[in-house]
Amino acid sequence: MRYLIIVKATADTEAGVMPGEPRLTAMAQYHEQLAAAGVLVDGSGLQASSKGWRIRYAGDRRSFVYGPFAETRELIAGDTIIQVTSRKEAVGWSMRYPIPPARAGRPRSKCASSSSGKTSPAARRSIASARSASHSARSAAYCR
Repeated sequence: MRYLIIVKATADTEAGVMPGEPRLTAMAQYHEQLAAAGVLVDGSGLQASSKGWRIRYAGDRRSFVYGPFAETRELIAGDTIIQVTSRKEAVGWSMRYPIPPARAGRPRSKCASSSSGKTSPAARRSIASARSASHSARSAAYCR
């Protein structure tokens, strides 16, 4: 099963303030541990919402809204996706997440939509295509 560990945005992350070296080192070490254990799927920091957009859905209609977005409590500053065999294992890895300073947000774990942990070939092609098409779009798109 895949789990998404979310780091929520703050005023500092929205302003583009990068974490200090100790925080970056701790995150790199954590991701290295996940990779060595074979459970890391992806880990990324996201760009500020000023570089993103939202698409709002109302029935069949869609509306496009450019960032930035004022409500930082609704925004994400980064994420880590892990694939493990149980919720207990996911909780264990989440508990080891480097504790962010107050300005960097708090990690939260969410269960992703893939309960089997398997991705179809068509979905893998679609994901790869989206990633290669525009990293900034992946990093900055917020849908509501």
